[in-house]
Amino acid sequence: MAVPIFRASVPKSHPLINSLFSTSFTDEPSKKRRMLVSCAPSETKPVREELTFCVGTHLIPHPSKVEKGGEDAFFVSSYNGGVIAVADGVSGWAERNVDPSLFPKELMAYASSFVDDVEVNDNPQVLIGKAHAATSSIGSATVIVAMLERNGILKIANVGDCGLRVIREGKVYFSTFPQEHYFNCPFQLSSQAFGQTYRDAVLSTVELMEGDTIVMGSDGLFDNVFDHEIVSTLTGYRDVAEAAKTLANLASNHSLDLNFDSPYIIEARASGFQAPFWKKILGMKLTGGKPDDITVVVGKVTSL
Repeated sequence: MAVPIFRASVPKSHPLINSLFSTSFTDEPSKKRRMLVSCAPSETKPVREELTFCVGTHLIPHPSKVEKGGEDAFFVSSYNGGVIAVADGVSGWAERNVDPSLFPKELMAYASSFVDDVEVNDNPQVLIGKAHAATSSIGSATVIVAMLERNGILKIANVGDCGLRVIREGKVYFSTFPQEHYFNCPFQLSSQAFGQTYRDAVLSTVELMEGDTIVMGSDGLFDNVFDHEIVSTLTGYRDVAEAAKTLANLASNHSLDLNFDSPYIIEARASGFQAPFWKKILGMKLTGGKPDDITVVVGKVTSL
C-alpha cells in the first residue's frame, strides 16, 4: 500500500486488552475443532443448520516486491464457524528504512493465536485490539477480521481500506466501505502514538445463508476490480482456491493496464487529480490501475 503514514494528535495512552499470550499458531485444516451442541427438540421452532465456510486464498505481491513476498498478510482459522483476516502494511515506512511487512505479519500472527481466547469472546474488534497491543514491530497497517458463528452470524471489524463482500444469488448482498482521512490515506493501526486503535473499527454483522460467497481482500483487489467483475468471475468457479486465484490475477492485470478505468483512478479524478499535461493536450483523461500487493480470500458458506 503506497500511502502516507497518517499523523494525528491522539492520547499517548489508550486502554487495550491485557493478559497477552504468546501461543504460536499452526493452521490445521484437517483437524477442525468442533463444539458439542446439546438442545431439546422443538416442534414449533426448528433448530437452524450450523454453518461454516470453505476457504481459498491467493496473494500476488507488488511487481517491485516479489522477492520479499509483498507487505500484505492474512490468516485463516477453523475456529468456531471460521475466521478470516487480512492486514495491509503501509509502505511509507520504507522511507524510514523500516520493513513495512513486519508489522502486518506480526499483527496477523497474534490475531491467529488469540481467536479462541476467552477475553476475545468471538468479538473481532477485541481480537484486533489484543493483537495490536501485542505487536511490537514498528510500522502500521490496515486490517479487517471476520468471525463466523455456527448459527450463521458473521461479525466483521474493519480499520482502513481492506474490504469484504458477501455475494448472494449473483448479487452483492453486503459490502464494507473504506475509512479514509483523505484520498489514498486510510485509517491504520500503528506502532506509534498516532493512528487509530481497535476502537475506531467499523463493526458489521451479517446473517449468512448456505451458498453465500464471501470475498475479502486488501485494497489491491478492490482498487482494481469492480464489484460486478467480482460477481461475474465467481459465477464461473466452484473451487474457492481457483476463484481466489482468478480474482487476484484479474486485479493484477488491471493494476498494470495504463488504459483501464479502475475504481482507484475514478476516485482519484473525483478527488481532483488530473492527467499529465501531455494527456490533457491530447484530450485524454487520467486512467490506469493501481500496482499494489493483492490478497484475495474467498469463502463458500456450507452447512456442517
